Amino acid sequence: MVRIWAKIILEEKIVKDTIFEQSGTFEIEDFQGYMEDICASLEIATPIILTKHIKHYVCFNNANFTQSDFAETIDFDKLVIEEASL
Repeated sequence: MVRIWAKIILEEKIVKDTIFEQSGTFEIEDFQGYMEDICASLEIATPIILTKHIKHYVCFNNANFTQSDFAETIDFDKLVIEEASL
């Protein structure tokens, strides 16, 4: 099962979060879709996904997205995703 905990951080505090769950195994080619679903749940724009984000998630089970990763202006400091254990 794919479980990703997504947190919106503002001034070093979690202001909103969600757990994304999907049956099956994690697939790199589905990462964009995971992020689109997560961001829709959080009611924010989807960031621009770069290879560095995917590699960091695969290697370290987390990734950070800041203003430079969004095409629109955001009203938070960063979006953090990490693998959520069962």
